[in-house]
Amino acid sequence: MDALHPQPAPDDSTGDEEYLLPSVDALMAGTFALMTGYAQAGAECPNRGLIVRKLVSNLFFLANHPQVAPPMRCMLGNLRTRWQILLEEAGAQGPREPVPTALWHTAPGALQ
Repeated sequence: MDALHPQPAPDDSTGDEEYLLPSVDALMAGTFALMTGYAQAGAECPNRGLIVRKLVSNLFFLANHPQVAPPMRCMLGNLRTRWQILLEEAGAQGPREPVPTALWHTAPGALQ
């Protein structure tokens, strides 16, 4: 398998985006996906804090991974620090109450 070009999983009959990646590449891809999810989630999303916690964890492991080059490790460590500050600032503000959403259908007045 070519390390620069991940191959689809051999049993990929569903056509999903499932690839066989080395562990460091898989961790990097998952971290980028979390960053994308955080950027796309609205400020009222109750899971943003969890996303940041997982980002901090992933960046810690990436910054200490033996297959990552030292300059990249330094950059990932700095990035982790920035996300950690964001996590601490969000924690200082306290947990957010979930915003109620409108129901699609009104609740019935009585049950049968």
